[in-house]
Amino acid sequence: MEITVNIVLIAPYKNLLEIAIEVKKDFDFAFNLELGDLSEGVKIAQEWEKKGADIIISRGGTYQLIKEAVSIPVVEIKVSPFDILRQFKGLIGYSEPIGVAGYMNVIYGSEVIGEVLNLNLIKIEIKKETEALFQIAEAKEKGAKIIIGDTIGACCAAQLGLKSRLIISGKEAVANALSEAFRLAEAIKSEKEKTEQIKTIVDFVHDGIIAVDKDGRISIYNKMAEKIFKKLPSEVIGKKVETVIPNTRLYEVIKTGKPEIGKIQEISGTMIATNRVPIVVGNEVVGAVATFQDVAEIQNMEQKIRRRLADKGLIASFKFDDIIFISDKMKDVVNQAKKYALLDSTVLILGETGTGKELFAQSIHNASERKNGPFVAINCAALPENLLESELFGYAEGAFTGARKGGKAGLFELAHKGTIFLDEIGEMPMGLQSKLLRVIQEKKVMRIGDDRLIPVDVRIICATNRNLIEMINEGKFKRDLFYRISILQIHIPSLRERKEDIEVLVPYFIKKYSLICKKHIQGITSRGMELLKKWDYPGNVRELESIIERACAICEGNIIDVRDIKLYNDQDSMENKVSSQSFLEIKPLDEIEKEYIKKVIKFTDGNLSEAAKKLGISRTTLWRKLKNFN
Repeated sequence: MEITVNIVLIAPYKNLLEIAIEVKKDFDFAFNLELGDLSEGVKIAQEWEKKGADIIISRGGTYQLIKEAVSIPVVEIKVSPFDILRQFKGLIGYSEPIGVAGYMNVIYGSEVIGEVLNLNLIKIEIKKETEALFQIAEAKEKGAKIIIGDTIGACCAAQLGLKSRLIISGKEAVANALSEAFRLAEAIKSEKEKTEQIKTIVDFVHDGIIAVDKDGRISIYNKMAEKIFKKLPSEVIGKKVETVIPNTRLYEVIKTGKPEIGKIQEISGTMIATNRVPIVVGNEVVGAVATFQDVAEIQNMEQKIRRRLADKGLIASFKFDDIIFISDKMKDVVNQAKKYALLDSTVLILGETGTGKELFAQSIHNASERKNGPFVAINCAALPENLLESELFGYAEGAFTGARKGGKAGLFELAHKGTIFLDEIGEMPMGLQSKLLRVIQEKKVMRIGDDRLIPVDVRIICATNRNLIEMINEGKFKRDLFYRISILQIHIPSLRERKEDIEVLVPYFIKKYSLICKKHIQGITSRGMELLKKWDYPGNVRELESIIERACAICEGNIIDVRDIKLYNDQDSMENKVSSQSFLEIKPLDEIEKEYIKKVIKFTDGNLSEAAKKLGISRTTLWRKLKNFN
């Protein structure tokens, strides 16, 4: 990319301006020309600086004054001893004193010329424009009748009635200054572009960034830092870092040269995640840089990602904290699962229906390094083979009649960088087992009707309530696949093996379904809890949850009691059994009534009031019937 530079040459005298105009014809880049000596030249330079000039060029005292008055680079048209020597033409053998007046950068080396030419030179070094006339007047008093010098020397000599010769610069000196100025401007422009690129990047990143020098003074402070610390760059650049971050540890990083990563600190009531790194040049620590992220922002970002995944149904909702238990058996299983979560191998979860296999699968995902990736679950027993295959592996456009235009990504593709949970893996057809084995081995999937392999990075968690070893022996499950999916195994015990967990599961479910039912159920009676503990729960935790949900729905008070608990295959089946036996055995009605009343009283643990309520009769009527039955 061509770099455009803005160069201004300010000539202190007209002859130099004319030389510059001639030189300009020999250069293929444009530059601006101005005429102005000393303080006048300074004013012109300051105006050009405001207009965006990159480089100023000048000579002699004007150069010296401009250099002190502007912040942009100033290039000097240098005066050589030959330029001075030219002004001594015809003065060899001159016996009177000769004044050489000007700023040091003009008259430097003039004394050597005087010695070589055997002349009586009075060197007049001008440092301030206001003192020049007085200094040359002193030389006049010493007998000097001619002044050789720059524009200020010549001007003052004229005012004092002295002869003067102006030390002029040649065409070569002007050309050299212009070439140097262009190279310098080019380098400055290139550096500015790099600086702007870095500044844009630094301001664009989501982290707040503060860089300090070795003394702890802030040199970089980006827009995100401004947002986090609520201070403008003008308030902090060049200031000590503690003006922004009290008790900062950046000094410690500069001192030790050791980075500090992932630290949490509180600044003005805001929790900030911080990384601190030393800036090392060679073997010397010359500063440090810190990056900051508002913890709340990080959490919001994570929530957005999770909401996005949730919208697609690709999120794991449960964590290990959601698993309710007090038994040692479950404690061991949970601890084992937590260890497995840190690995990336396949997991096989074994357990009866209703034990919470998917709960464990989601918890493992959320405790793993893949927690921010998708969680995809599918029940292998819920779909016929052809639909299951297309769901798992996807299909290409035109793969079959009714195939979606453009094809469809399978669940393995959707689970990329995350976890796929294959529930009821024991129900997967043999043909699909072979495909699954190939995906696990090659880490690639091929859509139905396609010839292209798609790489996938997926962790696989499987679950089953079947005995896969028996299925292998029966030829219903592939041995190789079993070895691949069971690198890590978890066996979740049934609820009947850990009945002590009922004591914490029941209150948890009561609280959950009390809210859903819009009731204020506070707990369960001891008789109710004992009844629940007697049941074997073939449906495990899922069955217990259903029982409590139903109890909450029918409970009329604020405490669940035995009357509210309907155990599956219990009271309902007893009533059905009594009914069916009545027809089959054709017993007398009073005998059937006697047996039924006896069963209800037993079910209510001898509570006659409760039994009467269940039977739909008054307590007095029940007493009368019992008396009749002896």
